[in-house]
Amino acid sequence: MTAVVETPHLTAPQPRGGIVQSVNDSLVVAKRNLIRMMRIPEMIIFGLIQPIMFVVLFSYVFGGSVNIAGSTDPAQYREFLMAGIFAQTVTFATAGAGAGIADDMHKGLIDRFRSLPMARGAVLTGRTLADLVQTALTLVVLAAVGLLVGWRVHHGIPKALGAFALLLLLGYAFSWIGALIGLTVRTPEAATSGGLIWLFPVTFVSNAFVATSGMTPWLRHVAEWNPFSATVQACRDLFGNPGVVPSEAWPMQHPVVASLLWSLLIIVGFRTLAVRKYRSATA
Repeated sequence: MTAVVETPHLTAPQPRGGIVQSVNDSLVVAKRNLIRMMRIPEMIIFGLIQPIMFVVLFSYVFGGSVNIAGSTDPAQYREFLMAGIFAQTVTFATAGAGAGIADDMHKGLIDRFRSLPMARGAVLTGRTLADLVQTALTLVVLAAVGLLVGWRVHHGIPKALGAFALLLLLGYAFSWIGALIGLTVRTPEAATSGGLIWLFPVTFVSNAFVATSGMTPWLRHVAEWNPFSATVQACRDLFGNPGVVPSEAWPMQHPVVASLLWSLLIIVGFRTLAVRKYRSATA
């Protein structure tokens, strides 16, 4: 007699549901990425050098030639500048987020994560949370450099903390754009390039480095409705720095609310797209 042995039916592990489990999975992935960053300190060092260079170069090269509120005083421009540098720094972290996810895709790590019974969005959420921690560290160092070149907070510590919270929220929102780019391209190099190309017009067609009042009408309209500009305007308002120019554009009249709304809309929209792309992306 020949015994018939039935082959067991193997099924792919199902992701565990629930908000608590999703948070736990996201924190595990975030911890993994933070440990990786600590083991590669040059990633943090190079991330700090670039914004410090921007502060020094813009402060001392353009400081005496830009008119802010009717004055070309370099000290006044430095205070005007810092909100823009802060916002630029948190948004430029987008390129790093995209490159990191693209690198994980290229090495097949994303496919390994998808084979595990974990929440669908945990891998991307953990990555963006780790990038948020690195961005917060960069802001602390950058604020110290700003104080050294003459930047000051005039409306108290609570409002200043609120401004930094808006900056971190904007950075977190833009990191989801980077996540989508990292899942879409094929190599980390392409993710870095793709993450920076669109950031330059976003950050420079804004009120970050010059007042929008000197722009042509159509360009000024674009700059004033730029989500980046809303956060910069809100930070200047909360810090008490010069350069809060009156405008008829709603985001410039209500910059704090506009900054919150823009950041939340970007998070909801691009997180949805990134998680959907994560489910179908292949290395």
